[in-house]
Amino acid sequence: MIVKAVERVGDKVRLLDQTRLPGEETYHDYEDYRELIRAIRRLEVRGAPAIGITAAYALAVALKQSGDATRSNIEKLAAEIKAARPTAVNLFWAVDRVLGKIPGNGLNSLASALEIIWNEAEAIHEEDRLMCQRIGEYGAELFKDGDTILTHCNTGALATGGIGTALGVIYTCHQQGKNIRVYADETRPLLQGARLTAWELKKAGIPVTLITDNTAGMVMRQGIIDGVIVGADRIVKNGDTANKIGTYSVAVLARAHDIPFYVAAPMSTFDMVTESGDRINIEQRSPIEVTGLFGIPVAPAGIEVYSPAFDVTPNELITAFITDRGIIPGGRK
Repeated sequence: MIVKAVERVGDKVRLLDQTRLPGEETYHDYEDYRELIRAIRRLEVRGAPAIGITAAYALAVALKQSGDATRSNIEKLAAEIKAARPTAVNLFWAVDRVLGKIPGNGLNSLASALEIIWNEAEAIHEEDRLMCQRIGEYGAELFKDGDTILTHCNTGALATGGIGTALGVIYTCHQQGKNIRVYADETRPLLQGARLTAWELKKAGIPVTLITDNTAGMVMRQGIIDGVIVGADRIVKNGDTANKIGTYSVAVLARAHDIPFYVAAPMSTFDMVTESGDRINIEQRSPIEVTGLFGIPVAPAGIEVYSPAFDVTPNELITAFITDRGIIPGGRK
């Protein structure tokens, strides 16, 4: 069974609260856009595509709350939503795409503006579902029956509007009858691999083995891993890729062990304006996420913490990009 991370329910937005997984499968219905912004910030919904879909829906919710369909007001609401998180390009892309459907002088009718925004947000959602399907189909061609795949963070239905990007490839292999096994990094500090990927794959009946982040090199050296697939929050013009912290380390290990390293992402994740990875704005997370684990302190009080949410993997470490338009070669030779 494949879950839904986000969906429209009338004039509300329903989110699966991923901060409560795997212990509780809890859904919240939101009709306040500020609460949706908070949900994005607190990682109740996460994954670049799912964040983009949620942000598009949030603009419709915001407009309904404000009751003002002027262009200036819609732009103000859009800017507020876009400030929710700084790294995932899908958030900006989705909000800007919806905003682009509103005439320069706005609309006199609130009902007309709401219809346009809801329809465009739903179109983004449906397109993402289809993009995930295509990514899965293209990516499945790279793997054969019996392969073992390592993945980092969560890139499945919990992170998208469909079956996922990197996990979408795995789901498709499974649906094709290929006997695929997965090794999932725990993904510190918030354990998205342990809490989300392992939960999601187990729920779907796909064999999965959970490992600590620092076990990845060992299983590669043992010859267990046939390929690595990760997702992406932003892929810039030169192919450098921002993804969950720890991705760069996995890419270095994959190259050292001559294991293919694939990035699976829709074309909407490509940022063709930013020239290189060193220009990506990397979000810094709260020190509490490192110094404590589920409310239990694991580090000395007052210790200095450096906690970037993402790192950047240079294009030269990437074998190929698996996109909804096909396979694009990376810079790795």
